[in-house]
Parts: sequence; structure tokens; C-alpha cells
Amino acid sequence: MTLPTPLDMFDIRGKVALITGASGAFGAVAARVLAGAGARLVLAAGDASALAAIARECREAGAGVHEANARPDSEAACDALVAQAVSGFGALDILVVASGMNKVAKIDEMTPDTFLSVMDANVTQSWLMARAATRQMKAQGRGGKIVLVSSARGLLGHPAGYTAYCASKSAVDGITKALGCELGPTGITVNAIAPTVFRSPLTQWMFDDTDNAKAVREGFLARVPKGRLGEPEDLAGPLLFLSSKASDFYTGHILYADGGYTAG
Repeated sequence: MTLPTPLDMFDIRGKVALITGASGAFGAVAARVLAGAGARLVLAAGDASALAAIARECREAGAGVHEANARPDSEAACDALVAQAVSGFGALDILVVASGMNKVAKIDEMTPDTFLSVMDANVTQSWLMARAATRQMKAQGRGGKIVLVSSARGLLGHPAGYTAYCASKSAVDGITKALGCELGPTGITVNAIAPTVFRSPLTQWMFDDTDNAKAVREGFLARVPKGRLGEPEDLAGPLLFLSSKASDFYTGHILYADGGYTAG
């Protein structure tokens, strides 16, 4: 048996990728990685100026880019994003759902509307985007790659008012596993990347040299075998793997990018 050339297994040059939440912490990493790997991109985000900035960066890396100032917050919006990929580049090969949110509050202080808003952003919108992409990928008849974004909090609880977030990421894990089973015969793989804390504008304070940051960081790192917090590049390899034919036999998996946090 002859194995494929190793680098060819990770080759996504010319593939069409749609990334939601493209201006956010994970979405921007995804955009940079897939652009650098030669994919053609449809970048979607609700923040127009931040979207323009990441789109410009991807174009400077040589990628073809279409911008969509939109969130996947309805069936029509999700269908329109897939349609934009098809009209702009003729197909859809890779979907990365990096949009989402967290709202932190103790359960006795959280309103039902707040809980439902987190579930909608993280669960319903992931399901709607996966649904829209699945229809297109099935019609193309050549498989495809769907990558959702979960979290270590989909597996583990958190004491600081994370009931909505933990529940939502557990649901994303369930969608990933169920769709992995459902779509296996079609050649469409469905997997999720589940980071723990990694460097982003929202978490930069944890990396700072203040007494509070040190205390929080040291308490967290006591649970991380690798002994450090995550960096954006720690998400790059897993994403490229799940977006390429190297992962053709992998579906329904939750890939923890966590330095061993969930292993202990």
C-alpha cells in the first residue's frame, strides 16, 4: 500500500471555506490559517470594521476573499451565507462556525432571556449553519468539512456563573457527535475544536503581570499539564487537520486544544 504524500494530505489550496464569527478570537485565527494554506474565503461577522481588517489581512496573504457583514442568526441568514460562497467561488468545501457568545451570571441572577440568548448564539446558530452547509455539500456530492467550536467547558463545569455557556457547549458536542454519525456515509465530516483559555483580546488580562492575573493564572495552570495557557497557534494545526483530507476518517470528534487540561 502506498501512502499519500504527507504534505498533500493537508493541502487545501483552492478549497472554499466559509467562516462565521471571522472577526472574533477563534474566527480570526481560522481566517489567517486557511488563507495562509491557500483556501478561498467567505468571511462573515457582525462587526463591519473588524471584518474589513481581517479580510484585508487575508487578501494580503494572497487569498481570495468575499466579506459578509452578517451573523448566522436565522435560517435565511445562514442560507444566504452559503449562497454567497457558491455565487462567489462556485462551491462550499469547508465550514467553520466560530461565532458565539458567553454571558456570565450566577443562576439565581441570570434571566431566562440571557440563558436563551447564549443557547441561541452557540447552539441554534451552529445547527442552522451546519444544516445550510450540509445541503450544499450533499448537492455537490464530493463530501466536505464542518468544524464547530466547542470548549473544555462542554465537558467540565465552572464555578463562576457558566451554566448557560457550559450547557451550550455540551449541546455543540452533541450536535457534533450526532452529525458525525448521520453524515458519515456522505463523506461530510463533522468535528469540533474545544479550546481551554487561549490568548485573545478577551483573555489578555490573564497573561498580564498583575497580582490578580498571576493568582488566577497560577490557579488555572495547576490543572494544565503543559504548564501554560494557550496561544492562537495552538489552534492552527488542529483546524488545518480537520479542514483537510488528513482527517477524512475522523468524524464526530471533540478535539481538545487544552494542554491536557481535560485529561487530568
